[in-house]
Amino acid sequence: MDFEQLIQQRYSCRHYSPAPVDDQLLDKVLNAARLAPTAANKQPFQIIIIKTENKKEDLLKIYTRDWFVQAPIIFAVCSIPDEGWVRHKYDNANYSTVDAAIVVDHITLQAADLGLGTCWIGAFNPQPTREFLKLPDHVEPIAFTPLGYPLDKAKDKTRKPLSDLIRYDTW
Repeated sequence: MDFEQLIQQRYSCRHYSPAPVDDQLLDKVLNAARLAPTAANKQPFQIIIIKTENKKEDLLKIYTRDWFVQAPIIFAVCSIPDEGWVRHKYDNANYSTVDAAIVVDHITLQAADLGLGTCWIGAFNPQPTREFLKLPDHVEPIAFTPLGYPLDKAKDKTRKPLSDLIRYDTW
């Protein structure tokens, strides 16, 4: 599908089949994440692939919606701030979180192109997340997404008009 169709058809899936994701499709999604642009190409992220089978009770401590654990796979995308590009010259802004967000976006778009469902989740509980994933202190969880075959359909998207979202030259 072309890019315009893809961005119109991608949606936040909230009902998944438990059927395993084909390994070739999984590899394509992961390669899309690998190819995501990152500041100075530092790639300061890790993707933790979680198979949901026999882990649902623990996963529901991270995010409490039942549909979160329906898919056979959940990705946890984490940043590694110590490895990220930093805008030292001006304000020391660390771009590792931005880089991880771009990775999640690549995951969701590639998955949609392959007919798989995802749902970007940032409203997770950090403490059980750190414990479940056994994250070292220098790693930050950024987002989760289930990955699986959707059992629901996209609803009409409600978005602000473009005129409310852009400005020219100055604020």
